[in-house]
Amino acid sequence: MSAVTVKVGDDMLRRDSDYERGRTSVLFVDMQRIWCEPNLDPTHPQDADSYYHKRLRQTVIPNQVRILEAARAAGCEVLHTIIESLTLDGRDRSLDHKLSDMHVPKGSPEGQVIPELAPIDNEIVLPKTSSGVFNSTNIDYILRNLNTRYLIIAGVITDQCVDMAVRDAADRGYLVTVVNDACATYSPERHEGALRAYSGYCWTTDTDTVVSRIQGLRQA
Repeated sequence: MSAVTVKVGDDMLRRDSDYERGRTSVLFVDMQRIWCEPNLDPTHPQDADSYYHKRLRQTVIPNQVRILEAARAAGCEVLHTIIESLTLDGRDRSLDHKLSDMHVPKGSPEGQVIPELAPIDNEIVLPKTSSGVFNSTNIDYILRNLNTRYLIIAGVITDQCVDMAVRDAADRGYLVTVVNDACATYSPERHEGALRAYSGYCWTTDTDTVVSRIQGLRQA
């Protein structure tokens, strides 16, 4: 929890400041079939009993569903980012994705958001071909147009694409919340290490706290 308070305009802000109605958005990072269903990812094959998939199934996805339902009910903006090329052959991918042999062709079924979190009409889906959503999409432009100050982030992978979203959002002036039990990576050590590494860029908390705060916006 941040002990530092700064004045921005007429507001006194901390990293854990209360969310504001009309200024709070939720970003789900890469919650796609290819990364969330066992053995669809050719670069990181993981069976259903692996730590990663058990955490997704037992903890992360149920918690994200709670966050999503609360956000929709409170009228928060919901955005989904997915790794997906703009072309079928992936020629528009970043050099890193080409070297990593990472390619999700445009429109491929494996690239779709998992059914539990499927976007509804009017929710924004941003395809990217980099680890950082701020690097290969116009998300910053969109969030500013949506009047977003508070950005709640959940998704995969904690120490890769989530990490990039957190740091880049903080650098651009958003107050970032990371939901620690709504993110996953390939081991507990990597997960906890990532949260420690970027703790200075965000407020890290749990699903219960985030859901309670979002629900409070309905009465704001």
